[in-house]
Amino acid sequence: MKLTKILVISGSMVFTASHAMTTVAAERNEPIQPIPENVNVNPAKVELGKKLFFEPRLSKSGFISCNSCHNLSTGGADNLPSSIGHKWQLGPINSPTVLNAKFNLAQFWDGRAKDLKAQAGGPIANPGEMASTHKAAVTVLQSIPEYIASFKAVYGVNQIGIEQVTDAIAAFEETLTTPNSRFDQWLRGDDGAISAQEKAGYTLFKTKGCIACHNGVGVGGTAFWKFGLVKPYKDTKTLGRYNVTKKEYDKYVFKVPLLRNIELTAPYFHDASTWDLAEAVRMMAEYQLGTKLSDNETQKIVAFLKTLTGEQPAIAYPVLPPSTVNTPKPNRE
Repeated sequence: MKLTKILVISGSMVFTASHAMTTVAAERNEPIQPIPENVNVNPAKVELGKKLFFEPRLSKSGFISCNSCHNLSTGGADNLPSSIGHKWQLGPINSPTVLNAKFNLAQFWDGRAKDLKAQAGGPIANPGEMASTHKAAVTVLQSIPEYIASFKAVYGVNQIGIEQVTDAIAAFEETLTTPNSRFDQWLRGDDGAISAQEKAGYTLFKTKGCIACHNGVGVGGTAFWKFGLVKPYKDTKTLGRYNVTKKEYDKYVFKVPLLRNIELTAPYFHDASTWDLAEAVRMMAEYQLGTKLSDNETQKIVAFLKTLTGEQPAIAYPVLPPSTVNTPKPNRE
């Protein structure tokens, strides 16, 4: 009897019956949990959000979109030490991935945005990034009949507002998860999904203490910790969460990054100090745990980390509606 298309609903959980049977019967009790399926999405809102995510006219230059810094072709990041903004300005910090960002307790390295909706409005008005204003971005969208119709259909409004813009972008970003990694398959009971070396790497990941910060569905993103916990880190200029709270104990404190798809998102750390995943592992052991890993231990942990790469979102690039004579022109100044 084929059950894969039958939905089972229990409390707030919605999943296919075949997955439900596997989960109930065999899911392992581990500090890392598999990525759940996306459910309860609003297709029209998500489609509108996708267009806005790829919409360069939200920027002053008409050239930069959300996807510029969070490229869905390269692990949801831009694989640069810091992103390139308006007039080729270089950002002050490494751009984190947008993939699985819904599992973060807050957004940005310093956690200044409480959720994806709050995050989405930041780059639009940041003079070093998209360099527009919320008012100017809304004016662009309001000048395009197709966008007016889409916002009317989704939100029931005739006048577009930045609240709806950021809400739609966030709805799209919430769908950008990467389920069914080999490690998730192992968590769900498939003993053959990972190798002995990878399993040994996971054991080391737990026994060495990495799991204390990197746990949960996102394998991170659930807490703030000081970078340089047991040994002072070399970057003393980037103050992290202190810029939000102004509390002395928050100096050099950052949101713990997600480790899902980590092999795709080099360079690593807020300051992009290494492009080598093995070196990143050794640095974490040194600065956060106060230990030195052997080459063999490092290789095993790296092998485990690579099992966290999941199915990448299958995104068809949207065809954006054309500008009109009333659409403000790009400004590259």
